[in-house]
Amino acid sequence: MKTIVVIGGSKGIGKAIVKTFLDTHKVINISRSSPEETHPNLTHMGCDILKDELPDITIVDALVYCPGSINLKPFARLSLEDFREDFEINLIGAVKAVQKYLDPLKKAESPSILLFSTVASKLGMPYHASIASAKSGVEGLVKSLGAELAPTIRINAIAPTVTDTQLASKLLRNEKMIDNIKERHPLKKFLNPKEVAEMAQFLLSEKAASISGQIFEMDYGIVTFKI
Repeated sequence: MKTIVVIGGSKGIGKAIVKTFLDTHKVINISRSSPEETHPNLTHMGCDILKDELPDITIVDALVYCPGSINLKPFARLSLEDFREDFEINLIGAVKAVQKYLDPLKKAESPSILLFSTVASKLGMPYHASIASAKSGVEGLVKSLGAELAPTIRINAIAPTVTDTQLASKLLRNEKMIDNIKERHPLKKFLNPKEVAEMAQFLLSEKAASISGQIFEMDYGIVTFKI
């Protein structure tokens, strides 16, 4: 039974990823808050990724880094501290996690890393300057590490559009806003966490053995299509 380390697995997409793996893998969730989910295969370790040292784990077959932010403001209202905070949680936290668990990953059979970007890195969107900059750094990290760690460790990222989580609750706070979000997407939908978790499950599996250094847009057409 393989061990999946999920950082930020108590809420949103991370929570859905944890749930997806529980019946078939050992899952270690590292986050500030304990997950609601309880299962014999689930271990929780309390940690603030930005302030605390990550716990020592000797067996890591796959690493998933989920923490992120949605800090949407006009550029003139974004402070340098906003940029620094988004950079820290989205990119530096991911770097910290990969560096911490790189040695046990190298010892695993078919190890894999999964990070998260955003459609805003590809699609120019107003008010996204800070988060798009930070997530673009994540995409660069995936490309560079994919080359550097080959052929031992695969690394990929998912770039979701709006996903129905607590993090995006301000964007989905009433029916009118929900309808507007749907209408902006050519396929007239937005994501739910289970969809993203199923993509994560695929990318970490042997079925994706040929895939590394890739960014997967889960976008309901908003990046690719203009209709």
